[in-house]
Amino acid sequence: MNQLRLAARIVEMGAPRHTPAGLPALDLRLEHQSQMEEAGQQRQVKAALKAVALGAIAERLSRQAVGSEGCFSGFLASSRGARSVVFHIQDFFLQDQFQGGS
Repeated sequence: MNQLRLAARIVEMGAPRHTPAGLPALDLRLEHQSQMEEAGQQRQVKAALKAVALGAIAERLSRQAVGSEGCFSGFLASSRGARSVVFHIQDFFLQDQFQGGS
């Protein structure tokens, strides 16, 4: 199973583009910070990862501000020959959407 849900902040957003197939696409960089328990100890966790969104999700995300925080869900994949993974965002909810748009 390849599913990822991540609370994160948008720290970089590329210019909206289209794939060769004509789908809207958006490249982002997300950062996560939290405190987790591991082996009975609390640990500060920080992670930054490349992300991409396609189609309607890319269009929705392109209207969000850098610095927006929320919950992102999708899957991990790597490009041909790439050593790193990219988070493919399939859905997201921003923090203000959790709080009723305040």
